Amino acid sequence: MNVAPPSREKFPSQTDHPTFAAFYNWLASRTPSFRLVEPLRRETAGQAYALVLEVGVGTGLNFPFYVAGQVERVEAVDPDAAMLVYADRNQTKASVPITLTQASAEALPFADQTFDSAVVTLVFCSVTDPMRGLQEVQRVLKPGGTLLLFEHVRAQGAMAARLQDALVPLTTRVCGNCHWNRDTLQTVKAAGFHITRLRELPGVMHPVIVVQATRVER
Repeated sequence: MNVAPPSREKFPSQTDHPTFAAFYNWLASRTPSFRLVEPLRRETAGQAYALVLEVGVGTGLNFPFYVAGQVERVEAVDPDAAMLVYADRNQTKASVPITLTQASAEALPFADQTFDSAVVTLVFCSVTDPMRGLQEVQRVLKPGGTLLLFEHVRAQGAMAARLQDALVPLTTRVCGNCHWNRDTLQTVKAAGFHITRLRELPGVMHPVIVVQATRVER
């Protein structure tokens, strides 16, 4: 893997996993991996509209799927400096304006009721406080705004779920704080979103959900 070292000029090191960021960026360029995940990214980012928030932008793999004319602008955040370096490079793949900001899901630097839609793909496994993060997403969405989420979640089978639990100390260390045993769907509901569409893709150790949900006025 021939990867240039991340720059610290644009993105100071607050959270920084350069080895994982380089591996993740390399893996995404491998054809089998890309083909597996690309339709799910297109299914979420491709439905975003108007003023969009992308939480956990990572290396910017969703950028090609935002639809010009449907999306006004994307405000993309991530706490990881190394990830943002790759996202900065990948802005050339987007057909809509994108602004990158270093910030965590739990402390979004935006005013209440700013965004029309929010995109989250493979993010809440690694967020330190998922409930707080989703509450922040709800805060910055306009009433009736749409959450578009694609995540890998806790296994359904008891043995598989226990194995996930056992491996979490390893995955959090080597995979950018990934807790692959989280029941993210229940967290979305508990945060107060109304689920309007749910698709569940089975997998023994790596089940996936694709969710469309609405911010409910309280």
